[in-house]
Amino acid sequence: MEEKTETFSYTYSAKEQEEIKKIRDKYAAPTKEETSMEKLRRLDRSATKEATIVSLIVGIVSVLLFGVGMCCTMIAEWETYFIFGIIIGVVGIIGVVAAYPIYTCMVKRKRAKLAPEIIRLSDELMK
Repeated sequence: MEEKTETFSYTYSAKEQEEIKKIRDKYAAPTKEETSMEKLRRLDRSATKEATIVSLIVGIVSVLLFGVGMCCTMIAEWETYFIFGIIIGVVGIIGVVAAYPIYTCMVKRKRAKLAPEIIRLSDELMK
C-alpha cells in the first residue's frame, strides 16, 4: 500500500487580507448605495468645505499682500515706495479682517440651502 504524504498548508494574515481588500475596493465598481446617514454626513461636511477653502485663500493672499506692503515701506527710497507700501498693507489688513466674515456668510448661505434636505434626512433617521 502506498502512503500519501500530500498535505495542505494555509497561512492566514489579517493584515494582508485587509490590505488586499483596500486595494481591491479602489478598483472595484461601487456597488452599494449611499445610506441616509452617509448622505447626511456628506451634506453636513459640504456646508463648510467651500467656505473654508475660499476664506483660506482670501486670508493667505491678504497676509502676503500685507507682507509686500511692509517690505515696500522699509525700502530706502521712502517717498515712492512708502505710500505704495502703506496702501498695499491696508488692503492686506482689510482682506485678513474680511476672511472670517466671508467664511460665516458663505456657511450661513450654504446651510440655508441644504437645510430642507438635512431636516428631511434627519427626520427619516430619527423615526
